[in-house]
Amino acid sequence: FSNGKMRLGVLLGLLVELIFTGVLTTLVLTLTHSHKERSLIVGIICILFNVMMYASPLVVMKLVLTTRSVEYMPFSLSFISFVNGLIWSTYGLIQFDPFVLAPNVVGTMFGLAQLILYATFYTSTKRQIAERKDKAGQVDLLELVVDGEDTKKVGSAS
Repeated sequence: FSNGKMRLGVLLGLLVELIFTGVLTTLVLTLTHSHKERSLIVGIICILFNVMMYASPLVVMKLVLTTRSVEYMPFSLSFISFVNGLIWSTYGLIQFDPFVLAPNVVGTMFGLAQLILYATFYTSTKRQIAERKDKAGQVDLLELVVDGEDTKKVGSAS
């Protein structure tokens, strides 16, 4: 459900990844001759890309710090990133595989940092959204009062 330019961008990104993987595979298989050397080279490259994957939300974390709002940082992504890093770190410890352990410990720390930011700025985000809603002039269409309890909002419109 995107326009043609965006689809082309995704296809080009996929093509670059496939070319990179093919070139890396060819170079490693032709230039190195032992399993240990191949594992070391591919392992280091995997560590670099894994850390970049875990570090990608840092841009959003900077936005959270400047706006003091977690509006653009989905909780589910932060939580799953933390859990994923934690599980893979545990596996890396059990197997004592530094190529698995190193980037996932970093990823766990980044995920934890995201969750701490989320917990810190969650209430201010709700307040900012409510203030923005009030400024936009949104009016509640119907409030329902049941036996003197607090009002329950049933619908709203702009």
